[in-house]
Amino acid sequence: MTRVRVAGGGLTHFGVHPEQTSRAMFGEAGEAAIEDAGIDRTEIESVFFGNFMGELGEHQGHMGPIAAEALGIDAPATRYESACASSGVAVRQAVMNVRSGEADVVLVGGAERMNNLATADATDALAIAADDLYEVRAGMTFPGAYALMEDAYFDEYGGSREDLAHVAVKNHENALENEYAQFQAEISVEKAMDAPPVAEPIHLYDACPITDGAAAMILVSEEYAEANDLDAEVAITGTGQGSDRLALQDRDYLARTPAAEDAGDEAYADAGIDADDVDLAEVHDCFTVAEALAIEALGFFERGEGIGAARRGDTTADGDLPVNLSGGLKAKGHPVGATGASQVVEMAKLLEGTHHNAAAVPNATVGVTHNAGGTVASTAVHILEVVE
Repeated sequence: MTRVRVAGGGLTHFGVHPEQTSRAMFGEAGEAAIEDAGIDRTEIESVFFGNFMGELGEHQGHMGPIAAEALGIDAPATRYESACASSGVAVRQAVMNVRSGEADVVLVGGAERMNNLATADATDALAIAADDLYEVRAGMTFPGAYALMEDAYFDEYGGSREDLAHVAVKNHENALENEYAQFQAEISVEKAMDAPPVAEPIHLYDACPITDGAAAMILVSEEYAEANDLDAEVAITGTGQGSDRLALQDRDYLARTPAAEDAGDEAYADAGIDADDVDLAEVHDCFTVAEALAIEALGFFERGEGIGAARRGDTTADGDLPVNLSGGLKAKGHPVGATGASQVVEMAKLLEGTHHNAAAVPNATVGVTHNAGGTVASTAVHILEVVE
């Protein structure tokens, strides 16, 4: 079975771009990925495209062929939808496609346009990732859902809003020099604590923004990379996916994310490593509590310890396990259909030493990305390693 190499990656700026269509943004990211890989687009054999809310945001379905057309690629193209994990799942399918020998060169990524909608309409569109019968019709929104999860965590394990304020401060600091980030501004713990509430105990700086953007990468087989002398030193060596019941009321746990635990376990086993081998991580921090849940689910911290990790300095840029050196969803932004792929692009650049924060992890060889859908009813986890 071939190891799948990351030959190139591209991102758009994540931010407020209501005039940009998702196809135009994907075209920009895809062109950057093709140029970075140094290949001819005629070599691309399949396109894997993640998008969540195209029908609601742009009145557009059937977006796979549109994604390929935006890049002038004549190859089979498929759209993948798994809420905010859409492009994370697309990456997993692309990896499996190359591993199987079906293709040697594929393009994978995602895009989302959200700011052309009013905030209330974007909130309604995002809510379809929850259970319509038992959550949405009762008025549930995702800030409210994660507030319930945060309250459950506090009840079961302790912790405080101030612990989570340190997560926001850390991720904003990590995004300061990220040219692709929506927010490139420092915040303080005091500012985060004093921010207005969104859904108690979640306040403004606990939540990621509404974001437009796209991400793309070229994945190739090891044999193709060698035959074409590509500079592709980072490989995706492990992949995993997990699911949970959609509605919170049907879950066994509110202060744990079993879908992420399952996806992480599968990815570690696939790569032949465990959590102790990981040097850094990019995780799905749509809300600050989500980062704490993720780093526990991935086995980096015992249950109840993840919430204080940023405050203790464990997950800061100079900590033992830097988390979200990109700025995370919190500061870099969260164009939902693009997020999972963007995490892999950022991680590959961190490991190859070309990222703006690569100096923080000069000896890193193993990274993990964690992309979650909804209230973590879907999760895709990938292991990236520097290989010879």
